[in-house]
Amino acid sequence: MTMLTRHAIRQVTFQTLFGLAVNPDAEVEPMIEQVLTGDPEVEREVEVPEEIVELVHNVQDYQDDADLQISRYLVEGWTLERLNLVDLEIMRIAIYEAQKGDTPAKVAVNEALNLASDFTDESSSKFINGVLSKVLTF
Repeated sequence: MTMLTRHAIRQVTFQTLFGLAVNPDAEVEPMIEQVLTGDPEVEREVEVPEEIVELVHNVQDYQDDADLQISRYLVEGWTLERLNLVDLEIMRIAIYEAQKGDTPAKVAVNEALNLASDFTDESSSKFINGVLSKVLTF
């Protein structure tokens, strides 16, 4: 398998976390395989990069902490359940990477905004930037 860039690893991680959130009975590695192959109907085994598996598990393990931090900066009356799942998963990755990983906060925010530009719209990007800027004060 070719080497994946850090951005590609984050993309696959995001898509995997999103898929797992939508399908909670799914398992991590088969979901990553599905993301990497791009077709859920085709069964083929691909080498699943350990760094993606590790990042997915780490973000999942840190999810409660990240969610608590995100919820502190939501407008009154808003809850995590009301948020767009895409936005929420992107923010969870950024918060984990900045607080528990080895990614500087500014880089984590920038990567989150790159993911947002790939998977959502401009208003979501502004929302993600606003929340992450408060959570990851730098």
